[in-house]
Amino acid sequence: MADPRDKVTETVPGKYYVDTQCIDCDVCRVTAPANFQREEDKGYSYVFRQPAGPDEEAQCQEAMDCCPVEAIGDNGVS
Repeated sequence: MADPRDKVTETVPGKYYVDTQCIDCDVCRVTAPANFQREEDKGYSYVFRQPAGPDEEAQCQEAMDCCPVEAIGDNGVS
């Protein structure tokens, strides 16, 4: 389970976040490309934009559900 106290620094404030367990598998970036990006130098994903609307919310939820190491959380704070 993702830990909001351990989220990567690039993640923007809000509900969704990525923590340091990320293994750079690409699942979230494929599932929710409007919300997740890769940190090229460090090799992990992060939330660069919180979901705007129900479609993006559903994509972020799917990305979280499919994350193989449970590095995505939805209990972040603004």
